Amino acid sequence: MTRDHSSFFDLVRSETGISIPENTALQAVTGGDIHASYRVETSRGPLFLKLNDARSLPMFAAEADGLAAIRQTETIRVPEVIAYAGDDQLSFLLLEWMEMSSGGPNEDRELGRCLARLHRCQGRAHGWPTDNFIGSTPQINTPTDDWTDFYRRCRLRPQLEMAVRNGFANPLQDLGDRLCDRLGYLLDSHQPTPSLLHGDLWGGNQAVLADRQPVIFDPAVYHGDRETDLAMTRLFGGFSESFYSAYEEEWPLPEGVGTRCRLYQLYHLLNHLNLFGSSYLDRAVTTARSLLAVS
Repeated sequence: MTRDHSSFFDLVRSETGISIPENTALQAVTGGDIHASYRVETSRGPLFLKLNDARSLPMFAAEADGLAAIRQTETIRVPEVIAYAGDDQLSFLLLEWMEMSSGGPNEDRELGRCLARLHRCQGRAHGWPTDNFIGSTPQINTPTDDWTDFYRRCRLRPQLEMAVRNGFANPLQDLGDRLCDRLGYLLDSHQPTPSLLHGDLWGGNQAVLADRQPVIFDPAVYHGDRETDLAMTRLFGGFSESFYSAYEEEWPLPEGVGTRCRLYQLYHLLNHLNLFGSSYLDRAVTTARSLLAVS
């Protein structure tokens, strides 16, 4: 933090009406690699606090927007947004405090069912009313009726252009151009309905509550192909076959999901390359080449 705790507590009270006793210690908790995360005792009881410098306020606003959108569907649990605000030095997001743990096959099945129900909540077009973030990377969400156009223009192209700027032009520039040109073939006649998506559903963004109900958090929401959420769950593991079978029982997937899974994973591999560096380059290149080899 760039200033003392009491000054920050004054900011919370002035912006939200929630008071924090001056002798309260911020209890650090695990919660990602972008923001500092704490459990804090307040006049509303324990809350989950994300804290960063003033530049992070748009990220907190986007996260709050996504959580509110998912919560409104009443399909799956997410933390309630209490408040977010900032000044010229700091910004913060306050969320409902939830006791979380890992689950087993029964909880995985319920998560699969709940995710399918979330995906049945649909919008008028692919995209979102505002841009947001995937990790700390800006995510373009300009609405469009055509999924192939949206995925090319708002997902692959921005990540590929960023990778070129970050020094990965060789070999990604040529591969990316060829892949974007071939996107219509890879998606063929696939015309998904614009489902409400979590947008960044890896194993670290889901858990189980004390009542054994699944909970998801840290979203990067938009409306799009529901298979993109499932592709992300398969990218780094952490989801059992019980999860996938329950999803399929609730809402079966169409044919061709295997190729589309790799295509949708490429977006996240490129984002990880741009955020974390060259350790993701080989996997991104291998995935792009495998897609170009599809006949």
